[in-house]
This record gives sequence, C-alpha cells and structure tokens, in this order.
Amino acid sequence: MARFSMILALLAASVAFAAPAPIRRADLACSIDRAKILISLATTGIDVKKIDTTNPDTAKAVAAAQQALASAGGGVATIALSLISGGAPPADARTQVQTGLNDAQTALTGINDDTVADSLATAQSSLAASIQDGDDVVKDCV
Repeated sequence: MARFSMILALLAASVAFAAPAPIRRADLACSIDRAKILISLATTGIDVKKIDTTNPDTAKAVAAAQQALASAGGGVATIALSLISGGAPPADARTQVQTGLNDAQTALTGINDDTVADSLATAQSSLAASIQDGDDVVKDCV
C-alpha cells in the first residue's frame, strides 16, 4: 500500500507540473486518465490481496498477479518521474505497465477455485477497469 501511495503522490505531482498553462482540454483528459489509472491500479492491488490463498494453486496465482501489478506500478512510477522532470514518458515504461496488467490478468484467469469466486470476480473487475484506464492514457496522452 505504501508503494501505491508513493506512486499516487508522484502522479499527482506530475499532473500538477506536467501540463502547460493554459490547460487545454486534451491535457485535462490526459491528467484525469493518469489519475484514474493510479486509483484503479491501487484498487486492483487491494482486491487481489483479498483473495483467499489457502489453496496452494490459488496462492501461486495471486502471488503472480501481485508481482505483475507491482511491475505495472513500477512502470507508472517511471512515467510519473519522467513527467515531473519535464521529459516524455518512456515507451518501455508504457510497455511495462501494459505487460504487468496483462500478466496479472493471465494469473487471475488461471484461478479455478470455486471458494474464491466472489473475491476473484471483484479483482478481475478492478483489473478490467485498470486495463481500460491504461488504454485511455495511451489514447489521450499523445
């Protein structure tokens, strides 16, 4: 959770400093999208953590999903630091976010434990929102 707080602080700073004045409509949409990906990524991490890991196969999948989300968060942090310093977001950091989200999706899709169906569905829904928010960043932050 502390990592997500740090990433949220970095993104907030990048939103505050990255857009030139006056703010254009496209810049505003981009800033909103960046904030949304942070929030949805943090929510996804929280939801994945709520999945019961008593079953060893489920525990492996949850650990893989958490590792993938941490990687995606690292990509977001790299992007935020780049924006704060006035640079362009590195393409490899965008790829890192996308790969992390896709790997988390693969890990969660592999869970076949009926006892965690509700928490799994919640985590998958949060992850779908994160993926959509990431797509929106790519679309709006040209």
